[in-house]
Amino acid sequence: MPIINRIADYAEEMKTWRRWMHMHPELGLECHETAAYVVARLREFGVDEIHEGIGVSGVVAVIEGQGVGGTIGLRADMDALPMPEETGLEYASKVDGRMHACGHDGHTTMLLGAAKYLAETRRFAGRVVLIFQPAEENGGGAKVMCDEGLMDRFGIDQVYGIHNVPDQDFGAFFACDGPALAAVDTLTATIRGQGGHGAYPQETRDPVIAAAGMAMALQTIVSRNVHPLDQLVISVTQIHGGSAENVIADSAWIQATVRSFSPEVRDMAERRIRAVLEGQAAAFDVAVEIDYERGYPATVNHASGVALAGRAAVDVAGEASVDLHRNPEMGAEDFAYMLEERPGAYFFLGIGEGAGLHNPKYDFNDEAAPVGASFFARLVEIAQPV
Repeated sequence: MPIINRIADYAEEMKTWRRWMHMHPELGLECHETAAYVVARLREFGVDEIHEGIGVSGVVAVIEGQGVGGTIGLRADMDALPMPEETGLEYASKVDGRMHACGHDGHTTMLLGAAKYLAETRRFAGRVVLIFQPAEENGGGAKVMCDEGLMDRFGIDQVYGIHNVPDQDFGAFFACDGPALAAVDTLTATIRGQGGHGAYPQETRDPVIAAAGMAMALQTIVSRNVHPLDQLVISVTQIHGGSAENVIADSAWIQATVRSFSPEVRDMAERRIRAVLEGQAAAFDVAVEIDYERGYPATVNHASGVALAGRAAVDVAGEASVDLHRNPEMGAEDFAYMLEERPGAYFFLGIGEGAGLHNPKYDFNDEAAPVGASFFARLVEIAQPV
């Protein structure tokens, strides 16, 4: 079965929704204008319940099916990124320094399309809970909503999400059992030494040289402390220090992103990072202040959820366009918090050629919205048949 015909009929309407959201990007938890737009559409569709202000600006809607059954949650993220847009499109962002560069406008459109279809047809048992979440990019909106009792309040039994992927075959779905996306942690280390004249280094304790040594030493953790079949990334992404070519600075700092899948490797990485930095500081006779911030946990799919959502994907795209054994990715996603509370799965949808995610020239492919909406709709009908 291809794209659901009724949802295909919504294509132009869905394009209008998506492009309005693209022009009005919002950040973090403060997605109030987007939430109001979503609520207006849900009221037009005739959903049974609308709950606003969950997770500051999150929206949860309920659609009742036919008869007794389970409750399935479907999630879309609404927030944009703090970056300028360079697409030149007529519907480009109207807000300087903000753009939908990750396709969350498309994700929200997919879920709205599914909502309209499900509210109209109601060919499922039990209930569907539609979750429109702010602050995926920064702020952990999924955790905020879960901490406010999302799963228990609405009796959600299982939960699913989807993300678009540019430069992957249009309409292709992929996922994997177990860890699908990595946990993400952030290291910031401030090195304090003693500055002085660049001509007299013997009178200083150079924090810049120490920072360079630390950056190199951190790379040995992956090569020498991790089992070769485990996965860990430590990328030093910033080194700052100094103000002039003939001045040795008093301080410098480095920053790194740390990605892992298993809790054991995550714990080991933090422990070894602290030990390496402290050891390097002692070797260079400087002091180091370590700020190690744990971010999103690994996004871990449940085998049952992958199998169930895989059936929906096959219905929409055909078996040849569905890969349920994709390799995990080192990106991170706060949908992880929802999967920690309920079984389910996170799927990816190829949207064809285009600029990559978080690129100022990125734009969601509107033709993919009915595909994603059909996936959500079929998932509900398969999971909770009448």
